[in-house]
Amino acid sequence: MLKMKRISETYDMRVFTDAGDYFGDVEESILTQTKIFGWKVRATKNSFLNKVLGSAKGVIVPHQLVKSIGDIMIISKTAIPSYKHDEE
Repeated sequence: MLKMKRISETYDMRVFTDAGDYFGDVEESILTQTKIFGWKVRATKNSFLNKVLGSAKGVIVPHQLVKSIGDIMIISKTAIPSYKHDEE
């Protein structure tokens, strides 16, 4: 059975990767006229996102990478940003 959830119920929801890492908290949803485009996830203290981004405040996760929404949100681990620092 499909369970419906209001978008307002997802704000401040904890986000985890499918590998079990705490990613951050949902700050807001990004909507088009007819569907959810993505989720703005805030980098919180002790989150994996905070460790990866450093001083950035968060990222936008495309809705296609969301695997499940319930008490928490589970996203694909491919949503984890990776940055390559070139040494000069």
